[in-house]
Amino acid sequence: MSVRRLALEQPDSFAFSKETMDEAGWWIAKYPPERKASAVIPIMWLAQKQEGGVSEPAIQEIARLLEMPPIRVLEVATFYTMFQLHPVGKHHLQICGTTPCMLRGSEELKAVCKRRIGPAHTVTADGLFSWEEMECMGACVNAPIVAIHDYYHEDLSPDAFEAIMDKLARGEKIEPGSAIERQTSAPEGAAKTLTDPSLYDGSLGKPLTLPALPEKA
Repeated sequence: MSVRRLALEQPDSFAFSKETMDEAGWWIAKYPPERKASAVIPIMWLAQKQEGGVSEPAIQEIARLLEMPPIRVLEVATFYTMFQLHPVGKHHLQICGTTPCMLRGSEELKAVCKRRIGPAHTVTADGLFSWEEMECMGACVNAPIVAIHDYYHEDLSPDAFEAIMDKLARGEKIEPGSAIERQTSAPEGAAKTLTDPSLYDGSLGKPLTLPALPEKA
């Protein structure tokens, strides 16, 4: 894993919004008071959802809230790639580049991003888009995968991916899931096994006949 550091340019301050603070309180309450630092990951996630990333002022505020050293919060932020330490676009595209997705076309999806956005971690001039390559997202059956706003977009071709980007650019809503209308992780098209209902509806079953018990002497 490459070294992850905070961005050189940092905001002057960070403050939790009331809505974020209310949700943070719910997470903190899940742990004993002396173990409130255990909530650092969800609290950091809430801070990122509010601001779009994790800044040094946010780390300081999280440390104050959870009564833990700021270096411990920084360790978490730099370890997990789910936390964005540099500015990202309004729509941050996370492309899985692990072997199954690569074999199914993720390189072509990355090429779309390079053409339309620029190198990884670049933010477009209008602030709308940025992208990065991710390790396995755990949805290999539906490769290639792109995560957008916490949801998976699956079975993507370059054209389908560009259509999603066009909708985002126009401010339209996008629906997560399979681009080929695959049902969850079922085979493409239709089921290939257990297509005969008699295999599972019990119609082939035979009544069970128990042997007669011997009469008592």
